[in-house]
Amino acid sequence: MSEESLYQKSNINRLSEFAELAPDAFKSFVAFDKAAVADGVIPKKTKELIAVAVAHVTGCPYCIDIHVNNAKKLDVSKEELAEAIMVATGLKAGSAMAHGVNALQAYDGDNDGDLYEKSNINRLGEFAKLAPDAFKAFVQLDKEAVKAGKVSGKDKELIAVAVAHVTGCPYCIEIHTNNAKKLDVSKEEMSEAILVASALKAGSAMAHGVNALNAYDEK
Repeated sequence: MSEESLYQKSNINRLSEFAELAPDAFKSFVAFDKAAVADGVIPKKTKELIAVAVAHVTGCPYCIDIHVNNAKKLDVSKEELAEAIMVATGLKAGSAMAHGVNALQAYDGDNDGDLYEKSNINRLGEFAKLAPDAFKAFVQLDKEAVKAGKVSGKDKELIAVAVAHVTGCPYCIEIHTNNAKKLDVSKEEMSEAILVASALKAGSAMAHGVNALNAYDEK
């Protein structure tokens, strides 16, 4: 592999150096990461699907590699993997789309007060007139991504809730939490999904730390 590659797979082996450089914090991170993806009210297989989806939003190639392999060991099929990734894709696009209502508010000079009023989301339909073809395609993607398939509708909504906490979209969090509740997702299941997302977001920063070590040690 080219020495110019910033993401050599072997880089991740440097992660353990943080155990010496920042021992207490690193120990706490490892414990959190392990607990977040352990079997709970959500089975480990589903948690690894959530982890794979979130890793595609954080954009961490190390996390993708690790959690795809973890999922594979738990008999996750390539089709299930693809469906989880499509939920992440739909939610990442959905976050940008949902924030579009804030753009409309700003454009129209209506954003003097609360920038995240719940009712703002009602303006989303305006894009059907402003950019009809693209908006129609987005709606279709959003619908298909969370439709039950190899991965159940319930698990897809758990993935969606987790991803929404990484994209930081309050509209998406509310919409998909309500969708999940309609599918009998418990508050405990929702909490575990959010903690997987939290661990993966922290894990992305931690994993990229090996790049910082490489950069620091460059002559």
